[in-house]
This record gives sequence, structure tokens and C-alpha cells, in this order.
Amino acid sequence: MKSAEKKKIRGYGIGEVSIVMSVDAVERDAALIAAKAPKISQLDGLAAKEPFLTIENLRAGYGNMEILHDFSLRVAKGQSLCLIGPNGAGKSTVLHSIFGFTNIFSGKITVNGRDVTRLSSNEKLKNAGIAYILQDNSVFPDMTVEENLWMGGFLMSRPVESKLAAESVFDRYPRLAERRKQPARVLSGGERRLLEISRALVMNPDVLLVDEPSIGLEPRFIDMVFEILDELQFKENKTIIMVEQNAKKGLEFADIGYVLVSGQLAKAGRGSDLLEDPEVGRLFLGG
Repeated sequence: MKSAEKKKIRGYGIGEVSIVMSVDAVERDAALIAAKAPKISQLDGLAAKEPFLTIENLRAGYGNMEILHDFSLRVAKGQSLCLIGPNGAGKSTVLHSIFGFTNIFSGKITVNGRDVTRLSSNEKLKNAGIAYILQDNSVFPDMTVEENLWMGGFLMSRPVESKLAAESVFDRYPRLAERRKQPARVLSGGERRLLEISRALVMNPDVLLVDEPSIGLEPRFIDMVFEILDELQFKENKTIIMVEQNAKKGLEFADIGYVLVSGQLAKAGRGSDLLEDPEVGRLFLGG
């Protein structure tokens, strides 16, 4: 134990330093899973053979650096999908690629049968119904809650449209309506997250890309955020693709789970099945 005390170990999961797996060990063991990568037919089956958003053999990254290698994805309308895996596996790069934040070297992204691979982020938001909900701290702190919502409609042709859309959000979430004239900086962590989600809803997207919805939140707010996402999926038929640091929470929520390793899809299954998978549990769920 003395040697462990002297050595700083990066790890996943919870527990004493002696029982937490090091990142290097996780990455090494996760690479073994990748040898059994799922076939496209399996991905189609998980999406009920009616995929709404598809990714085909995508190679993408930043600058000249390729992060994703022949990555494919299928998710149906009104389904949710959670991406998990070690740090640096390319999870956020998947979201960035769908929304137009990366260099696409090859491959194809479609939404409802439309090729959106080369569209700009603005075009994807305005014309393809894709919205990106960034990690925490993306609100404008000195703007009011109302003004933050108006910013969500910056691509609308007339300001009045943005204001009308904001009013519909206030009707949905009285918690925000009560604070509409207050600066966003006074909001609690959960309220800020609600504002970030609500701002993305102003354009009424079909697809929500959600990056780390629980990051920086207290447990009571985490539950609130996932309840909101659950409502958006099942009551409004939104398609949700998320990256979630709390893999257990993400898989409990999602219909489908994908495990990424080194920029490639290593494993796919129903979220409930991956929760029971001993390999996934040992590497990513602290089990």
C-alpha cells in the first residue's frame, strides 16, 4: 500500500486507491473488447431497423489529426443513445462531427435520409433540426434568463419569432419564467442546466446532442436534468445522443449504449444490457 500512496493514480469508478483501475489498465482492457466490434446489422437492429440519424464509416478529427476511425452509428426517431468509454476515446468528437465542429475526412452523416455531412453548424441547427447542448457554463451570465433564451433563436428570420419561442419555453418551465428578468449568473447549477437545455429547444430541433448533462451538478439536480431529457424523448419524440461521464446514469437513461475505444465502436447494446455486462461494469461502472 505504501507504493500506491506515493504514486498518484488516475482512475475510473469509486473506492480505495488500491481497488480503482488505472486509466492505462482500463484502456488496455477496453482495447480487447474492440476485437468483438458490432456489425452494422446489429446497429440497425438496435435502432428498430428504422434509423433516423445515421453515421457511415466516419473518419473525422481536428486539423490533420484523425480521432474517429470508420465509426458508424444508428439511432431511431425518439430514441436515446449514450456514448461511453475511456477518456480520449472520441465520444465528444462524435457529437462534434454530427454538429459540424470537426474536419470530416470521409464517411457520411444523414438525418431523416438527408445527407448533412458537409453542412455548417448553423445550417444543421436551422435546416436539419440538430441542436447541441454544450457542457455546463455555456450560459451568458450577465444576460437575463429571457435574453439567454432569445439567443437560442438567433438564426430565426425575425426577432419576434425568437421571443415567441422563448415564451413557449417559459410556459413549459415555470421555474425559468419566475426568473426571466434576473441575470443568469444568479441561477443554481440545476437551473443553469435547465436554461442551457431550454435555449436549445427554441429552434424546435428533432435531434439533441447532449454533452455531459450531469457534469458539475449535485445529485438532486442530476435527477432533475434526466427527468427533463426523459420528457423530451417520450413526450416530444426528440432523438437524443449524449456523452455522459456517469456511465451508469447514462446507460440507465438511454435505450442504446455504445462503447468507444480509441476512436472506434467496440461494443453496442441496449442500455439495460450493457449495465449487466460484466466487462462494461468492470471497466466503466465501478463494478
